[in-house]
Amino acid sequence: MSNQQLPGEENAPHRSDDDTVPAARPSTSVPAHDDDEPTRLYLHLKEVWSGRRQQKRRNARTIDPSDSVPFGKGRDPHSLGSTLGNLTDQLGWSPQLSQSEVLLGWPAVVGPELADHATAVDLADGVLMVQCDSTAWATQLRLMRSNILERLANEYPDAKVESIRFIGPDVPSWKHGFRSVPGRGPRDTYG
Repeated sequence: MSNQQLPGEENAPHRSDDDTVPAARPSTSVPAHDDDEPTRLYLHLKEVWSGRRQQKRRNARTIDPSDSVPFGKGRDPHSLGSTLGNLTDQLGWSPQLSQSEVLLGWPAVVGPELADHATAVDLADGVLMVQCDSTAWATQLRLMRSNILERLANEYPDAKVESIRFIGPDVPSWKHGFRSVPGRGPRDTYG
C-alpha cells in the first residue's frame, strides 16, 4: 500500500512506508469514536466538573432589575403567628394542638368549681377521659355530659371530641393472688 493513494488523497504528497506520521490526538469536545461510550462519559464528566459549563451559564445569564427589588409583591414580611400557623397546617399538627387546647381549657369549659373536682386527663380517638375526685362528682358530670360535649364542640371544633368518659377515684385492689375469690367488692366507701 506504499504506492497506492486512498480516495481523497489525490493532492497529498506521496508517502512511503518508512515515513512516520504522529497520531492525531482526538479533541476533547468530539470523541474519536461515537460508539465508545466510556470515552464519551469521561469527556462529559470532565466538561461538567471542570466548571466551563457553569461559567458559560453565568456569563449568558442576564440580570433582570425587577428580580432584585427588595420590597416587591410577595416579599412582604409575615408575622410569626401566621408563619407558625402555616407550618402546623403543612406538617399536620393542627389536630394534636387542638386536642391539647381542650385539656388546657377544661376549667373554662366546665367552670372553676367543677374543675376543682374533675381533671381532663387524656384525649385519644375522640374520647375525653376525665378523672373525678369521687364517684358522686363522676355521676354529676355524667348527667351533664351532653351540655359539656356541646360546649366542647362549639369552642374546640378541630379537637373532634365524640364522647366523654368519667372515671371515679382510684381504689385499692382487694384481689391478691390467683386463688382469690370474688367478693362483695369495694363498694362506694372510698369517695
